[in-house]
Amino acid sequence: MARKAVAKTAKSNVPELSKEQELAAYREMLLIRRFEEKAGQMYGMGLIGGFCHLYIGQEAVVTGVTMASQKGKDAQITGYRDHGHMLVMGLDPKGVMAELTGRQGGLSKGKGGSMHMFSNEHRFYGGNGIVGAQVSLGTGLAFASKYRGDNTVSISYFGDGAANQGQVYESFNMAKLWNLPAVYIVENNRYGMGTSVERASGQPDFSKRGISFGIEGEQVDGMDVRMTYDAAKRAIEHARSGKGPYILEMLTYRYRGHSMSDPAKYRSKDEVSTMRAEHDPIEQVKQRILEKRYGTEESLKELETEIRAIVTEAADFATSDPEPAASELWTDIYAA
Repeated sequence: MARKAVAKTAKSNVPELSKEQELAAYREMLLIRRFEEKAGQMYGMGLIGGFCHLYIGQEAVVTGVTMASQKGKDAQITGYRDHGHMLVMGLDPKGVMAELTGRQGGLSKGKGGSMHMFSNEHRFYGGNGIVGAQVSLGTGLAFASKYRGDNTVSISYFGDGAANQGQVYESFNMAKLWNLPAVYIVENNRYGMGTSVERASGQPDFSKRGISFGIEGEQVDGMDVRMTYDAAKRAIEHARSGKGPYILEMLTYRYRGHSMSDPAKYRSKDEVSTMRAEHDPIEQVKQRILEKRYGTEESLKELETEIRAIVTEAADFATSDPEPAASELWTDIYAA
């Protein structure tokens, strides 16, 4: 039987978010969800080429972590399931969507596509297509932070599949050896490509992967933004205070296939529908907002309308913006 994707937490141990935090988290996660749904539609229409990996279901992870970070100062880097990370980091949805369609107004001028977007201004370093490569790069960002003494933290996201890559452990070793301000976020959505964690990992508890290096870690309910925020706050403070790296395993779930070309026949429809019905990260926040009277059905409908308008504007821009000129092939590259 597969290990449950969500860690059970006693109600007395669940942290509370303020009204402002709950509303902000709901808005960020709803933007990711609606953006990704639109991206999926556009891919099906042939408007997006190449690979496309959607973040639907995992929104609480990056939202909670970014809420706990110093946004715009702390560095973040991830793999190829990256659209949600960019949106929460504050990148323009029009630029993100235009990159998906390969237009000149895209964040990488139409040359990176879904997997390779970047913003030095926002301290977001990709979007990386090589499995596990972002962990080495994120460790380098942490080294740069310590070298410069700028009191920032590097946050590296990677999946359960990437967690078995050798360079991840080389990075762990160096991060602990030099006590770097690095936080490693394992987004365990239960399936690497089409293989379950239990079939691919001798130690399926990824929070323990740093034990041999002396790196602390913990498992977190990655479907509850309160838990991701609370755990990230502790981990980031640990790293920023000079205590070295920290590992957070976020137990989460993706509703769609590994990529748009994946029919996801390796899991049952009941499994997916149960996760949606019982653990959806956005519905959890919505119910708390209504129960605590932080908002009303009407105010949330207005927010939904606002978010859909933003996504529609992004899609319109991404389909009307010109394609990059041929000369763009020679910009932003090194030449001998």
